Amino acid sequence: MFSSAEELSDKLRAARYIIDPVTLSVVYLAARMQKPLLIEGPPGCGKTELAYAVAAAANVNVERLQCYVGITEDKAIGKFDEALQKLFLETQGEHLEKDWGEVRRRLHTLDFFAEGPLVRALRYEDHPCVLLIDELDKVDQGFEALLLEILSAWQVTVPKLGTITATTVPFVVLSSNEERRLGDPLRRRCFYLRFEYPTVERETEILSVRSRSDSPRLRGQLAGLAHALRGWNMEKPPSIAEMLDLARALEILGMEEISHEQRDLLLPLLAKTEADRKRLLLRAGFEGLVADSKRYRDELMRRAGPSKVGPGKETSQPAEAVA
Repeated sequence: MFSSAEELSDKLRAARYIIDPVTLSVVYLAARMQKPLLIEGPPGCGKTELAYAVAAAANVNVERLQCYVGITEDKAIGKFDEALQKLFLETQGEHLEKDWGEVRRRLHTLDFFAEGPLVRALRYEDHPCVLLIDELDKVDQGFEALLLEILSAWQVTVPKLGTITATTVPFVVLSSNEERRLGDPLRRRCFYLRFEYPTVERETEILSVRSRSDSPRLRGQLAGLAHALRGWNMEKPPSIAEMLDLARALEILGMEEISHEQRDLLLPLLAKTEADRKRLLLRAGFEGLVADSKRYRDELMRRAGPSKVGPGKETSQPAEAVA
């Protein structure tokens, strides 16, 4: 998929995905060695987005298997289309030889099989796809076990249909929010990455690439607010995507800075549970978060050296002076 790590880095940057050198090397090796990539971490820290960024960088499709409690093999692998089989017998039956073994063989082919994402991912002909198996921790060990054949032999065996071998080997990303521990047989087949929420510096960089804001002070404050909220023991900490939504909302509203007076306006964007909403409604709580966001921003800008804060202005003030 990529001729070098440098090419991968350039194409991920073009896809507006920020990646650190270690993660870049692991992704590159996984692509070259055809190894699945298992990524664990809290919800909203960029695990799923990596799969889409790699697909955009390679200009290939994503086949996504969204896992959930109670998912069946039919949803993942596929199943025979009984209605299509019946229609075939009704319309073509008189032309078939009365060899029922041959009729059954004819009906149990891919022509009558509604493919699930796992089978589709193995059947790309010209180029491999990215296979995203998302939130794998939501399924039981039995469902996890059916993936082992695919991840080790790049094939899947379907009753009555037989073994489907990969035409091209997909780039596989498995994500887990760690609701349960995944088994060792799956782990040993994968390269492993641990994702956490980004630092203030990294999230500022992400905002500079992904948001439309041209204000480094606002981007720094948004990153600082995200860091403060995630350290506040919220039931639903804000994801990177939600902070990008907040940046877009502030742009639409023409706001250059977040203040505690905007609490009620910003509440629906920041609090996604009733418990979190009640906590943010506490005046001192929200004021403290806003103050922390400014402190993180100003510390960041001080470490970066004198930075432009507006047209024709520069600042090298300590954080305490401007917080």
